[in-house]
Amino acid sequence: DWSDAELATIPCAYGTAENMLHRACVSEGEHLLVAGASGGVGSAVVQLAKRRGARVTGIAASAKADKVKSIGADEVIDRNDDVVDRLGEHAVDVVVDNVAGPAFGGMLNVLKRGGRYTSSGAIGGPLVTLDMRTFYLNDLTLVGCTAWDEPVFANLVSYIERGEIRPLLAKTFPLERIADAQREFLKKTHVGNFVLLPPQ
Repeated sequence: DWSDAELATIPCAYGTAENMLHRACVSEGEHLLVAGASGGVGSAVVQLAKRRGARVTGIAASAKADKVKSIGADEVIDRNDDVVDRLGEHAVDVVVDNVAGPAFGGMLNVLKRGGRYTSSGAIGGPLVTLDMRTFYLNDLTLVGCTAWDEPVFANLVSYIERGEIRPLLAKTFPLERIADAQREFLKKTHVGNFVLLPPQ
């Protein structure tokens, strides 16, 4: 029994998250590192990865750590910490990253040999530094995700019907307050998704 606003969180955030996990072939028992784990897509990745039986380490502000753990993360690393110092090199199977920016290189270094790095965004900055040796010597796979693969929508519907995921609706705004929603979004104090409500 989800509200219309809760259902509105599914197509963008959960669809993007499920598509990244599908394309990265995430399976039970794998260890994922999720950058931006408190955001709309990141929080969906946490839930969907746990549904697949993965171990999840999230990256988020320390003030949001408890909330990220409450949706399934096994561990949360503060976004200001060095991820290599916290996890060590070659520690995770998959990195799911919609942040990018200066942390990109460190997140590649925590991938195991044959690891997968998937992204559909770059809110932390689109330009990154890549040491090609890290990429090819470790047989890494980089997976960009935009359009959904065929099973994504059907998967999400079945997860909802079986009660395997739950919406994470941070706040709603009337459509005419879209500028207020954008300002609040940029404060980065929320966990989950904002939804704009059209006039009735």
